[in-house]
Amino acid sequence: MAGASTSMGICNTQLPQFNGKNYDYWAITMRALLASQDLWEFVEDGFEEPADENEFNNLTQAEKDLLKSNKKKDSKSLYFLYQAVHENVFPRIAVAKRSKEAWETLKIAYQGMEKVKTAKLQLLRRDFETLCMKESDNIDSFFTHVIGLVTQIRSHGDILKERRIVEKLLKILPSRFDVIVTTIEETKDLTNFLVDELHASLITHEQRLSRNENSSLKHAFKTQMFFGRGKGQGRGNKRGRGRSQNRGGRNSPTNAQERGTDPNQNQGQGSNQQSGQHHAQGQRYDKSNVQCHYCKKYGHYANECRKKQHDMSNSTSANFTRENISQNNLFLACNMAEKRVKMYGF
Repeated sequence: MAGASTSMGICNTQLPQFNGKNYDYWAITMRALLASQDLWEFVEDGFEEPADENEFNNLTQAEKDLLKSNKKKDSKSLYFLYQAVHENVFPRIAVAKRSKEAWETLKIAYQGMEKVKTAKLQLLRRDFETLCMKESDNIDSFFTHVIGLVTQIRSHGDILKERRIVEKLLKILPSRFDVIVTTIEETKDLTNFLVDELHASLITHEQRLSRNENSSLKHAFKTQMFFGRGKGQGRGNKRGRGRSQNRGGRNSPTNAQERGTDPNQNQGQGSNQQSGQHHAQGQRYDKSNVQCHYCKKYGHYANECRKKQHDMSNSTSANFTRENISQNNLFLACNMAEKRVKMYGF
């Protein structure tokens, strides 16, 4: 139904609209609204009125004035109920003459009779008893869920005390809250400890854990980058010594000329003079008598040795594997340290 008049003390935008879903929420909100207008007693209890005209005539003038005022307030309550339901729900209360009648009709239709209400309460109690906070949950969202469940249980007539809720929450918190749970249990009087106080304490502890976690991760990555960079430089320096002719190795033509020696003088144990003569004449040199000082075979120099190249390739791969293992071990160690931070809250 549309529109409540501002002249009646309340605006249309303030009326919660009931569309057939979430009756408990709507009922709680509507009860508070009617109480603010001094109308809830008429919805909950109704009022007495004369059974017939003769009884009415026997009333004093003061009683007649009171009856008239009660009827007016009850009509106002009924009007608010009309305005607070959707047009699809309105036919259920269209024939109601009093606000109490309209309220009871909606309560029976959407909350159920006593047996249905009891069955629903049992389901809600079971949900409460099986509550469990996952490691991935955060305190704020989990408490919102718990408080919503508690509100439903209480709206169905169960008196759920604060202490019972607090004790339940302390039992189901993940291990990362063990420190704060122990502190609360040893220093607080749980009979007077409110759920809101517990919520505030856990929020603070969770923020501290989050800050420590971020700090541990940053330290882990900085350490990994430092060790990785240092090892990379070491390998580069090692590779840069003496194997490339373009980088000034001992067999490069430039260094050989500076020393006044033949570039091919140290390339094997064969006839170096014959090698120098043939190279000088630009002819192909016969290497059949040249012995490789690495594999001890004839026919090639050490810098041409395939076995040496293969062994060096395997050595490089092994070094790279050892480095990765070392970095992985470092990262695992940092993760273990981080878990200890979460567990003890340091």
